Amino acid sequence: MVKTEPGHGTEVANRIAEIGSFSEAFSITGQYDLLVKLYVDDIDSIGRLIERDIHSIPRVRETFTILTFEAFGGSR
Repeated sequence: MVKTEPGHGTEVANRIAEIGSFSEAFSITGQYDLLVKLYVDDIDSIGRLIERDIHSIPRVRETFTILTFEAFGGSR
């Protein structure tokens, strides 16, 4: 999840969409402004991805990372 400076959610989302491991992003309400889905090949690359690719984007104020391991469910 990504917290942006007020009024800059779309701008930040567009920059995140340029990252190679990007899958999708959603605007959300609450403490954070964006929910971003990224795929990585190995768990060790997450720190570099967040620091180098996300935190370097102007107007990103804070991130909160959640790791997922297995998807459940299916189509409706």
